[in-house]
Amino acid sequence: MAMTKQKRLYQVWKGSNRFLCGGRLIFGPDLASLFLSIILISGPSIAFCCQTIIKIHKRERSKDWDVDHIRILGYPILVVTVIVTVADLVFLFLTSSRDPGIVPRNSRPPELDETFDITTPSMEWVNAASPNLKLPRTKDVLVNGFTVKVKYCDTCMLYRPPRASHCSICNNCVQKFDHHCPWVDQCIGLRNYRFFFLFISTSTFLCIYVFTFSWLNIILERNHYHNSLWKSMTSEVLSLVLILYTFIAVWFVGGLTVFHLYLISTNQTTYENFRYRYDKKENPYNKSILSNFKAVFFSKIPPSMNKFRSFASEDSSEVITASNGIRILNMKEKIDLEMGNKRDRKNNMPLPNILQDLDYSAIEKNIMVKERHGIPGSDEFTFPVIPDSNNQVESESNQIDARADCTDALVRSDEERLSSTSAHEDSNVLQK
Repeated sequence: MAMTKQKRLYQVWKGSNRFLCGGRLIFGPDLASLFLSIILISGPSIAFCCQTIIKIHKRERSKDWDVDHIRILGYPILVVTVIVTVADLVFLFLTSSRDPGIVPRNSRPPELDETFDITTPSMEWVNAASPNLKLPRTKDVLVNGFTVKVKYCDTCMLYRPPRASHCSICNNCVQKFDHHCPWVDQCIGLRNYRFFFLFISTSTFLCIYVFTFSWLNIILERNHYHNSLWKSMTSEVLSLVLILYTFIAVWFVGGLTVFHLYLISTNQTTYENFRYRYDKKENPYNKSILSNFKAVFFSKIPPSMNKFRSFASEDSSEVITASNGIRILNMKEKIDLEMGNKRDRKNNMPLPNILQDLDYSAIEKNIMVKERHGIPGSDEFTFPVIPDSNNQVESESNQIDARADCTDALVRSDEERLSSTSAHEDSNVLQK
């Protein structure tokens, strides 16, 4: 009887993801990078807001400030900064905490399709856990009138959907896999690509916004330093630091935003673009630019294919037999097979590595041909053993006795020769 334990699906999930709030939130394996991204976004924004609040407070306390100073850092600038920063962090959270489109993995390989010809050379072993099962490595699927090849995933034991790929970091197959972003600690796929683009575009806007108003603050502060820009920069150190920080950051997030604008307009993913998937053939998913943007931003996000809070049975010892009669090894047998300790199913005896999955039909046929011509079949089932130096003389005498027995067997009748040869082969196997 299989021992089952009732657990939630997220508790027995085989991927590298981390779950919070009882499986309601799913993250990547490295949460530290996510916290680093939060600090890199919120830190400069908080500093800019603090500088704006100080300017507002200073202006309200000084009577001469309203006359001599042009108001640039005021309440409108503060409100917009807070709104954009909060929106940026919300998009970051929506990108990193949701299922990107993970394809549920199978507990067993798919069954053989009748359309597959298992004798063709293109077939190959696809999984070490199922040595008796042969499947094609790729399969053709029709998409928008175009033939697309989908690959078999050995880890998830399934044929990946079109545009899906296996993430080696999260250890999952993801629908419409774009890339794994370490800054959000999550794969970017079908269900979170929209929020990812909103995140990087909002980050770009925030960098340009802080950069612009920090420069304006330094320029307008020259009135208090005899129109000296250098003295204004040395007095407004925080604005100068924000200018340098946002100038460097905007090259990363800004360049990423422009690149993904190009990918959206051509309906490509980063994975497909880097592999030059559509350089020499037409993209079956590309429509018009308007339709491509509509598919990303104005289409309904498909529901998750996984119910992480549902109960799942964890089988500890189960031998699975497919409907087509092919026996699939469980985890214990897989380990025994890899260690060379697979057992015979009939006698439950351990078999050495060299005897596993061997075809003896040719050997049996050779013995029958020799016996038909009056030649005793040689002991094809014995394997050469290097004798020790102490037992070398004894092994040579055994070989002489074996040759004598074969010579005596030639003068016997056909029926006696067959029985004596069989008995001699059995004894010789035991001696070896």
